[in-house]
Amino acid sequence: MHHPKISIITATYNSAATIKDTLETVANQTYPNIEHIIVDGLSTDDTVAIAKAYNVTIISERDKGLYDAINKGIQASTGSIVGILNSDDFFPNSNCIQLVANAFEANVDAVYGNIAFVHPSNLNKIVRQYNSAHFTPHKFKYGYMPAHPSFYATKACFEQYGYYHIDYIIAADYELLMRFMYTHNISTTYINHNLVYMRTGGVSNQNLKSRWVLNKEIIKACNANNVSTNMLLLSLKYFNKIGEFIKPRIGIK
Repeated sequence: MHHPKISIITATYNSAATIKDTLETVANQTYPNIEHIIVDGLSTDDTVAIAKAYNVTIISERDKGLYDAINKGIQASTGSIVGILNSDDFFPNSNCIQLVANAFEANVDAVYGNIAFVHPSNLNKIVRQYNSAHFTPHKFKYGYMPAHPSFYATKACFEQYGYYHIDYIIAADYELLMRFMYTHNISTTYINHNLVYMRTGGVSNQNLKSRWVLNKEIIKACNANNVSTNMLLLSLKYFNKIGEFIKPRIGIK
């Protein structure tokens, strides 16, 4: 059976507190052909020392921020499929990459699924569910996108349509997904499964100022991809987000 190599890119900077969970859940995947690339921005803690205990490729050099580091990892990757796993995120079970590989058997350009946000002090406790099931590309103009941490694309997509634009502070992932899925209309498959667990407290949701920056960057991304939107359209999504917060429950589903 053919097992295409899947490259997972993790950008790190002083990530010693969380990187072990990330590394462990990649190492524990049942899929047999994974390349894990750590792109470290010269951490001053034990991040690199922890990573060296695992079967990973480590790139350690100064970068221009998260998206620049991710781009370096993608460019260095040797897999035909590429995904990103942040240094404080992890896979909920050992079957996630196998599910991704299965979805690519339909000969698509990219796949995506769901993610869940978990409590930092209780990693089995889901506090918010991000479901990508009903996403369609026309929803980009309303500020919606599929769950980016669950997104895997062929390396050929990056080589053909470009990498993450590092002039975005928060929304480079949004712009890239829009460029791939809306502007270039790549073929995709949705996986109805939580592919990533994220600790609560990400950059884009921290405060009102970052939401303002995010929405301004979404408008910039829409303009770059000839999608008409405005702040009013984007503000509507916050009313819909309330439904994502579910009654806390224990256990991995």
